[in-house]
Amino acid sequence: MDRALFPDGVERCSFGKFVLWMGFISAFFLFGLYAMLLIFYKGIVVTGLDNYFGFGLWITFDLAVIALGAGAFFTGFLKYILKIDQLKNIINLTVIVGFICYSGAMLVLTMDIGQPIRAWFGYWHPNVHSMLTEVIFCITCYCLVLVIEFVPLVLEQKQLNKIPFLHHLAHNMHVNMALFAGIGAFLSTFHQGSLGGMYGVLQGRPYAFREGFFIWPWTFFLFVLSAVGCGPIFTVLCCTLMEKMTGRKLVDFKTKALMGKIAGTMLTVYIFFKILDTWAWANNYLPSVGMTFDQMFYGVIYGKWLMFTEIILCGLVPAIMLITPSIRNNPTLLYTAGILDCIGISLNRYLFTVQSIAMPILPFDNWQFYAPNWAEWATSGMIVAYGILVMSLSYRYLPVFPQERGMNK
Repeated sequence: MDRALFPDGVERCSFGKFVLWMGFISAFFLFGLYAMLLIFYKGIVVTGLDNYFGFGLWITFDLAVIALGAGAFFTGFLKYILKIDQLKNIINLTVIVGFICYSGAMLVLTMDIGQPIRAWFGYWHPNVHSMLTEVIFCITCYCLVLVIEFVPLVLEQKQLNKIPFLHHLAHNMHVNMALFAGIGAFLSTFHQGSLGGMYGVLQGRPYAFREGFFIWPWTFFLFVLSAVGCGPIFTVLCCTLMEKMTGRKLVDFKTKALMGKIAGTMLTVYIFFKILDTWAWANNYLPSVGMTFDQMFYGVIYGKWLMFTEIILCGLVPAIMLITPSIRNNPTLLYTAGILDCIGISLNRYLFTVQSIAMPILPFDNWQFYAPNWAEWATSGMIVAYGILVMSLSYRYLPVFPQERGMNK
């Protein structure tokens, strides 16, 4: 029924199967939409958040997807600024993944601020002393950059591309894509860093507070490094999942291995400095404020095993795997390392968000416990469903993968 809309020379599943798939995913999206509308109507009182935990699942999810979407700006920088031509085989997918992650993150924030009708206050009445102001403006601007980068791909859809004006518009936008890639790299670097810096300046939260360089705590730089250490490999995982589900080859393994090498190199740099930072924090900063390393943890839910999992199992291990050619060139081991990498960075965002708040900071305080309820899970699932819907439509109708036609003859 819609074969005329497919990219040239490729096959897609029947329209009936596609409708069933989209309907199945849409059910999750609609359930999350119901939860979101309920939150907009009644406020965040219907969630598991309270006066103690203003940050929870949503902010953890938000920070995680922003880090995982960093493949867009970093791959764009490598492709258009440093001229690594092989990345042209996967650059379109990184843009789509980045667009989904950033637009989804902004949607999450409309719920977390509690009063979305006042979302514009951050722009019109900015707190110039807050790192969140930089985050607000940089995320918004970079999301617009991703829209600009996504538009040419949409305009290259087979039927749209037959319209002369749209054809020339897409061509001219591609010609100037290096400009947008540079702007995107600048904006994304600063907001990734400021998200980490936001935690690093919290002197009342010893788990998160860090000293640093000039006005930037070390978490500013660690968040940037961690994002570029997981973003490229997350795109590879998305591509591989699409290949498994569609039964078609989309990107050659050489390109995937290159993305793994890039991610592994940056992850190694990150883990090196993360270990140094953790050591300095435990041996210098904590004793200076009269606290011990053991006081930062409690029981199983906030135990040391989480930090060990983040830094060693899901940090050092995948870093070694990704920078070792013999391991990286094995598909199964590459994907395993990628999964561990993404879990580790997501766990890092959880620890900085939830454990930092849960820890008692006054003599009469106790450890607090937070459990997200159905509304938070449903709306987070809605963002995932939204991403799957956008990716499914893009795969079916847009020329996302330049190698697909040649690899599936």
